Amino acid sequence: MTEDSIRVIVVDDHAVMRAGVVALLAPEPTVAIVGQASNGREAVELVESLAPDVALIDLRMPVLDGVAATMEIVASRAATRVLILTTYDTDVEIERAVEAGAVGYLLKDTTREQLVDAIRAAARGETVLAPRVAQRLVARMRRPTPVVLTARELDVLNAVADGLSNADIGRRLVIAEATVKTHLLRVFAKLDVSDRTHAVVLALERGLLVRPVRDALFGGD
Repeated sequence: MTEDSIRVIVVDDHAVMRAGVVALLAPEPTVAIVGQASNGREAVELVESLAPDVALIDLRMPVLDGVAATMEIVASRAATRVLILTTYDTDVEIERAVEAGAVGYLLKDTTREQLVDAIRAAARGETVLAPRVAQRLVARMRRPTPVVLTARELDVLNAVADGLSNADIGRRLVIAEATVKTHLLRVFAKLDVSDRTHAVVLALERGLLVRPVRDALFGGD
C-alpha cells in the first residue's frame, strides 16, 4: 500500500463474493483493502475505526442492510464515500440507495477496470452509476408525474363530463357554486390545463375518468 492509495473496505454477507472482490482488487496498486465486513453493522463499525476512503457495500445483508448502513455512515459525517455493489437493479433499490447518500451504484457484472475506475471516482466524491442503472434512472425521470385527484375533484370532473354547469354541479353534489369553481381550478392546476374541455380529455387519456363522455359534454361555465 502506498501513501496515496485509496483505502477501501469490502462489505458483503457472501464470503465467496467478498473474497472474489478482494482478489479482483488486490493487483491494483492504487487501491488498498483495509477491512472486510459481512453485514451493515460491521461496515458502520469499520468506517468508525478505520476511516476508509471508500466503502464498497452490498445491498441485501443481515443485521443491517446496505441502505441502512449507508444512511448511518452518511449521518455520521464520515469522509467515507459509499459505493454500492450489488446484483439488484430495480428502480426501488436504486432510489433507496441514492436517497440514502451512496455516491455510486454498480452491478456485480462490472469488470475489474470499471470497478477500479469507479472506486477512484467515488473517492473524489463523483457520482458513479453502472450504464444500466443510469438508463433506468433517466427513463424514470422522463415518466410523467402521476396525477392524483381527490374523490371530490373526481366527482366534479365527472359532472363536467356529463355536461353540467357549475350551478348544476353544485346542486348535484350539494356544495356551493364557488366551491365547484375552487375544485375545478385545483383540477386545472394538477392537470396543467386551462379549461374544462382539456381537463376532461386529459383525464380520460390518463385513465382518471373511465366512463363514456356524453354528447352534452362541456356545457356551462
